[in-house]
Amino acid sequence: MGPGQTVTVFGAYGHTGRFVVAELRGRGFVPVLSGRDEVKLKALAASYPGLEVRPASVDDANSLDRALDGAAAVVNCAGPFATTAAPVIEAALRTGIPYVDVAAEIEANADTFAHFADRARTTGAVIVPAMAFFGGLGDLLATAAMGDWTTADEAHVAYALNGWQPTEGTRAAGAVSRQRRGGARVVFRNGRLDYRHDDATTLQWPFPEPLGPRAVIGEFTMADVVTIPSHLSVPDVRTYMTAEAARDVSAPGTPAPAAVDDQGRSAQTFLVDVVVRCGGTERRAVARGQDIYAVTAPLAVEAVHRILTGRTRTVGVASAGEIFDAADFLRALSSHLSVELLR
Repeated sequence: MGPGQTVTVFGAYGHTGRFVVAELRGRGFVPVLSGRDEVKLKALAASYPGLEVRPASVDDANSLDRALDGAAAVVNCAGPFATTAAPVIEAALRTGIPYVDVAAEIEANADTFAHFADRARTTGAVIVPAMAFFGGLGDLLATAAMGDWTTADEAHVAYALNGWQPTEGTRAAGAVSRQRRGGARVVFRNGRLDYRHDDATTLQWPFPEPLGPRAVIGEFTMADVVTIPSHLSVPDVRTYMTAEAARDVSAPGTPAPAAVDDQGRSAQTFLVDVVVRCGGTERRAVARGQDIYAVTAPLAVEAVHRILTGRTRTVGVASAGEIFDAADFLRALSSHLSVELLR
């Protein structure tokens, strides 16, 4: 089982969805193109002769069932996930196939764990949320850095982006999250999510050379605060973003990503620096690569491949670091990421 199987991509014509479709094709899977807009689906299908188009809406359960019929798995790339995750998960549960999404929305991911964990575990279903640059990658790095530790005092995930040109989906998801929080910002402290109305601070983060210290927004909180503590005993999880990238993503006039190579990737580069601390000991994992949206595709597709070939450690709702062998998973992405484990 694995390559050669059909995988439905919901939101296939979106920016990240297109990368996922291409990656599935490159790995030998047969994508089924799905989403709400039939015109956009057919336009995408023109680039991939022979791929099936199955329009579907989260407001129409029958259409979702048709979209997933006969597929081996579904990858949900359609945000805001506060709207799409639950209906597509329900469809995956009805049709008995694994579900993977690329949600970066903190509340949407927390909802997936809260609402589906018991049912998925009982039925043996596999649901992997946040299998993306934000949430999935940080969790894999933190899990690999932990190694044989069973607990840690704190985990820090610092993102250095040389710029951030957000997609329409990123802007829409951000707006939904801000609305759900009532303008508050979220942090993970003392083993729980907490909402605050004070301003985040700017500080210096000591990124590895040659990048070196950079100004970051402290508590620029991302989906890692859901994925990491979902299975690791770490009561304090903090994430940071380089100040320039934080300004880019919040500015209304920042353009969308522009392709600079034949893979469709932008010129954006990233470094993810993960530090876990226990007592006076520190362990570190560092990942480097290009284009946060493009690298989401191999993360999601590698997850699908491992699920369909039985290379998983649990069932139910599980983040990347819990369900997969984190270090081995990261090694499998060597053509997309460079990773260092520093202990």
